[in-house]
Amino acid sequence: MDTKLESEHSESDRLCMTRRSFLLAGASAIVLSSLPGVAGAVKLAARTYPSRKVMALRDLQVDQPVDFTYPPNNPLSTFFIVKLGVEAGGGIGPDKDIVAFSNLCSHMGGPLNGTYKAGHKAVGPCPLHLTTFDLTRHGMVISGHATESLPQARLEIVNGNIVATGVMGLIYGQHDNLA
Repeated sequence: MDTKLESEHSESDRLCMTRRSFLLAGASAIVLSSLPGVAGAVKLAARTYPSRKVMALRDLQVDQPVDFTYPPNNPLSTFFIVKLGVEAGGGIGPDKDIVAFSNLCSHMGGPLNGTYKAGHKAVGPCPLHLTTFDLTRHGMVISGHATESLPQARLEIVNGNIVATGVMGLIYGQHDNLA
C-alpha cells in the first residue's frame, strides 16, 4: 500500500519548487526589474537618509581617501570617499571616478579604515576574515568571506560640493536603511 502511495506522487510533487518554476521565477524577476516603475522603486530605496555635504569637489585628490560620517544621525557609521582616477560603477564627476563606501566590512563589520590599495582600486583585506572589495565595480567582493558588496553611498554634485544622498546596500549593524 505504501508503494502505491509513493507511485501516485511524482518526484516533482514532493519538491518545493521545480527547476522550471525556479527558472521562470528568475526570468520574471529580471524582466520586472527592467520596468521603469520597479527601477524607480529601487532608486528610491537608496535615498532613505537625509542628504549631507561631504566636501568640496575641488578638494578631492586622486587616490587620497577621505573619511566622513554618514548617515548624519549615526556617528558610528563612517564612510570614505575617493577619486579613483578610473571610471567606476556609481561614480560621479567629470570622469565618473568619485565613489564612497562604508568603512565597515559587509561580512562582520570589520574596520576597513586605511586599507585602500591605490594600485588595485580596492579596499581590504578586512582584518577579521580577509575580504577585499573592488571599488570600480560597486564594491563587489574580490575575495574573502563576505557575500555582499560593500555598501556604497549615492553621491551627487551640487554647486561644486559632493553630497551624499543615500546608501545602496545595508550598512553593517543596521536593520534597514531607514532614517
